[in-house]
This record gives sequence, C-alpha cells and structure tokens, in this order.
Amino acid sequence: MSLHPRIQEVTERIRQRSLPLRRAYLAGIDAANAAGPHRSRLSCGNLAHAFAACGPTDKDRLRADATPNLGIVTAYNDMLSAHQPFETYPELIREVARSIGATAQVAGGVPAMCDGVTQGRPGMELSLFSRDVIAQATAVSLSHDMFDAALYLGVCDKIVPGLLIGALAFGHLPAVFVPAGPMTPGIPNKKKAEVRERYAAGEASREELLEAESASYHAPGTCTFYGTANSNQVLLEAMGVQLPGTSFVNPDQPLRDVLTRASAERALRITALGDDYRPLGHLIDERAIVNAIAALMATGGSTNHTIHWVAVARAAGIVLTWDDIDLISRTVPLLARVYPNGDADVNRFAAAGGTAFVFRELLDAGLMHDLPTIVPGGMRAFCDEPRLQDGQLAYAPGVAQSADPAVVRPVAEAFEDQGGLRLLRGNLGRSLIKTSAVKPEYRFIEAPAVVVDDPRALNKLHAAGVLPQDFVAVVRYQGPRANGMPELHSLAPLLGLLQNQGRRVALVTDGRLSGASGKIPAAIHMTPEAARGGPLARLREGDLIRLDAEAGVLEALVPAEEWNARELAPNTSPAALDIGRNLFAVSRDVVTPADQGALSISCGPPYHNGTWEYDSEYELGDAGHAAEAPHEAKDA
Repeated sequence: MSLHPRIQEVTERIRQRSLPLRRAYLAGIDAANAAGPHRSRLSCGNLAHAFAACGPTDKDRLRADATPNLGIVTAYNDMLSAHQPFETYPELIREVARSIGATAQVAGGVPAMCDGVTQGRPGMELSLFSRDVIAQATAVSLSHDMFDAALYLGVCDKIVPGLLIGALAFGHLPAVFVPAGPMTPGIPNKKKAEVRERYAAGEASREELLEAESASYHAPGTCTFYGTANSNQVLLEAMGVQLPGTSFVNPDQPLRDVLTRASAERALRITALGDDYRPLGHLIDERAIVNAIAALMATGGSTNHTIHWVAVARAAGIVLTWDDIDLISRTVPLLARVYPNGDADVNRFAAAGGTAFVFRELLDAGLMHDLPTIVPGGMRAFCDEPRLQDGQLAYAPGVAQSADPAVVRPVAEAFEDQGGLRLLRGNLGRSLIKTSAVKPEYRFIEAPAVVVDDPRALNKLHAAGVLPQDFVAVVRYQGPRANGMPELHSLAPLLGLLQNQGRRVALVTDGRLSGASGKIPAAIHMTPEAARGGPLARLREGDLIRLDAEAGVLEALVPAEEWNARELAPNTSPAALDIGRNLFAVSRDVVTPADQGALSISCGPPYHNGTWEYDSEYELGDAGHAAEAPHEAKDA
C-alpha cells in the first residue's frame, strides 16, 4: 500500500523544516562513533575504576575491547508498581551477556515518581520537570564511555520520554527499551470512576473509596488504563525501538523474562562491533516520529505526548509542531476503545489484537511508515505477536480479525474517521482536547467562565453551592513557567459528577490533565500560558466561552475593544516553596512553552522571548534531502 498523501505531506513538511537541525544532530552522533569501543580511549586508571567490581571473566572481556559491553539504565524503585519488576532484570541481563561472550553493567539509575501518588498534591509540580532530570541522569549514566549499546528499563509517564531524550544524546549507541508489562485486571475502571464520583458527591465513604482504588491498583505492573504509561509503550513499538509485542505481557508470565532476555541479546547484536549496526539516532527520524503520533491517534492515547514527543523529536534534531499532530489526527482513524476512551483495559486490548493488529491496519492503509527498526523486517515485524515455543521466543502473525470489535477495529470499520486529539484555536490561544474520551454530544459548549488560579478552589465553590448550572471551569496559572504544569486529574471526579447530573461543564487550563483524562471536554496545555501574559489572564468571571471541539475553536465571546483594554490578572496561587519545589525555580524560569516541549534543558536551538532562533535555511527549507544515514539498517 502506498503512503497516504497526508501522511506523506506531513512527513515531508517535518523533514524540510528540520533539515539543518537534523544534519547537525547526525553529524554530532557520527563524530561520537569512533572506531572500536569507546572504553579503548580510557586511560588505564579510568578503565580500572570502571571494572574494579567485576568478576574475573567480565574483567578479562572488558580489558580486551573486542566484545560489546551493555549499559543498563534503570528506573527501578519498589514504590512504583510499574517499575518494581525491574529489580531482577539486571542480573538476568548480565547472564544473557555472559552467555554470548559479552558483558553488561548497570550504568546508572534515574528517578521515577508516580503521578498517581502525587495527583492533587504539591509534589505534582515536580512531575513534568522530572522528565528533564531523567534525561540528564541518563546522560550522566552513559558519560563514562564504557558502553557499546544500552538497555533502558522504564515504563511510566515522564520516565520513558526522559530516557528517550537522554538516549538520543548518545544517539551513536544502539538502544533497546524494555518494559515490565501491565498488572493483571482489577475491578473495572468504570466502576472505580463511579466510586470516585460518589465520593466527590459525599455519597461514598473514604473506606469505600480506598477499597475501590486498592482493588484497581493491586499488583506489580503498569496501571491497566490507557494513560501515559501504556501510551509510552505503544509509541516505542511504533518507532521500532522496543521488541515487537513486548508492551502488554504481564510481569508474572514466563514470556516476560524471555522477552527481557531477547531484548538484551538483540542490543548486543546491533553494536558497531558487529555487522548489523543500528544506532538509535539514525533509527529515530521524521518517519519514526510520524509513526509514533499516528499510533497515538489510532489508539486514543495520552494527551501528555503532545508535549513529550515534541521534546523527543527536538532531541533527535527534528521539529514537530502541534499543527503536524493535528493533521495526523485528522487523517488517522480511531481504531481502539480503551479506558478512559472505552470500558476495556490494556489487557483486554492486547487480547483483542493489540498493537500487532493496529499496526498492520495502519501499514495496510498507508497511515504508517515501514522503516528500519531494531529488528530485521522493519515495521512489518511488529505485526507479529511473541509466543513461547519449547521455552524459546517465537513470533506468529497477529490476528487477522479483531477478537473483540468493541475494543479494536479495522480501518474500514473505525470507531471514528479521525483520531483522538484536536488542536483548538481562538482568542484564548492554542490548546488541545482529547475528543476520543468525550461523547459527540458533549463536544460543544457555550457557557460562562468560572475562573480560579488554584484548582482546589473549584471544589470549595462546589461545596458552597455557588457554581452556575452550566459553566466552563478556567484553571489558569498552571503552565510550565507558573508552577511546572501539574496534572489536574483530581478535578475529573467533580466535573464528571456534575455532567452526570445533566449539567454542561468543561475545563480550560494551561495545565495538563493526563492520559487518564475522561469524559469531560477539556481544553488543556493552553499556550501562551497565563504566566507568560497569555490571554487566559484577561478572562474574568462570567465571560462567555465557546468551545467547539469538532470545529477546533475555543474563544471568549468578549467584544474586541473591551478584551484588548483589559489588564492581566495577577496570579493568586500560593508560592511553590515547599517539598523541593524551590529547587526547581530555575526550571520554571527557563522552561519553553508547552507547544515547544516544555523543556527546561538544552534540546535543540536556543529559545528567547517567545520564539525559537532558527537560521534562514530552517525557515525556507530547500529541495534537497536530509543527509542519508551512513549506518542505515539493512532491512529498509
């Protein structure tokens, strides 16, 4: 199947605008790839330090420079259910390396906080910036120049994008990402949401709420809804940097360890020491970025990736914009209904056909690029499913037909003819809305604004009984510069309760809502944010707001003369000074806007005064093709 013309158009548009940045990036990683292992350039003292704790066999191999050494960057901690299984991975990986005459070392660890624990708490203001800390920690882990490839152990929200940004800084190294899989099903997500809404209404006790939450989040593994963590896994597979079908195998299944072993072996087979060198920085090009966004739209994935993958693209010298994401969303149909976009969890999605089914449908319809990946066979290899055969890893073709049409469907019978996100424009700026989670009858609202600077104020207004029958909750000063752009998912139970009562409600914010965002129309990531003088700061209580998700419009219905004459309202939120938030003041000062990746680290061209500084070649583009990758994988 030839590529869909719009997918071809957006890919070419991204490639053209990225030409100088991509060339510079590729030149940098190619220069970093000197002949032979980098540890050969270490002094005797350097090298002795690096293998001092190793056993005799590993020491001999590390001295010789002739066999690959695999670096392990891990996000393990035993508080996060998704990352707890990683505790045993390093020893398993070392065993694999030794069995094929190689070595492996834990290069370092990265922090991994849980948004589920910090929702509605001050610690959530550290969440987005933790991604950039993880990227920096990844770079520190790999800074010793001891490694020929790397395995990245991470699953959740900011962890995977942070690892990926850090890995791209070492793009001359082959990289394989290794997940831990989702926990087995608990109580249905819909039932959990119902208990949350009853608690918000004062109709359920705290004991009942805790029981429901504990029955939902109950075991090692990723949370089972299709939020940012599970979206991460789909996007990694769509880019070809995680073994096919590894995303949704539960931690306690024998296949899980077999896939981890296979991931380690594959990473060791694609180093520069062999004849199948596949460096990460060459694999992740504009086609891989488009694949990731197409998969996100087809599955109704997390809104967080409209920030994270802009940042990931920049780390690879690629300029991705919200307009690109919007065009892809308007081209790729919605093929999956997974909570919060449906009733099913990710286990049921995998059983119905999962990523293999979705990717085959996208490839056959020309909505995804077939491109080189970490395995032979390109993206077509990701249409197969892993199996255990006599204790060994084998692959079989994915299901030809959906095993559950209520969960996943072919392109010809899609749930909707467009993807799960929309870009909204108007006199309030630009924002995004996750339409796949919102029923069509709720995608338009025209109602007065209830304006707060602190999300907790909305619950107080509800308790006081002063909220209008229909309203748009405007929660401003929640952007990256204001307070680190926390997720506002804690508002979902209240707003969902009010919508259930027949009231028309919506949320407009320069903050985030998360991949767990649900049935309420929510215009999020508003840019420019209020703290940068954005139009949200001009809004006043009672202003009429129109949100039309289908038309892509969000505007305040205020006469232009009055609107332009208004002064910006100050931020009345309390200062962020406790539990470590003060340590991130510099991050808030330098962070880029949400539509530029909300980056507080250097990752692409300089940013000053609201614009990126590009040279004229970037602005104009040219008719030439980006520099070809000298180490292009053989199975294009």
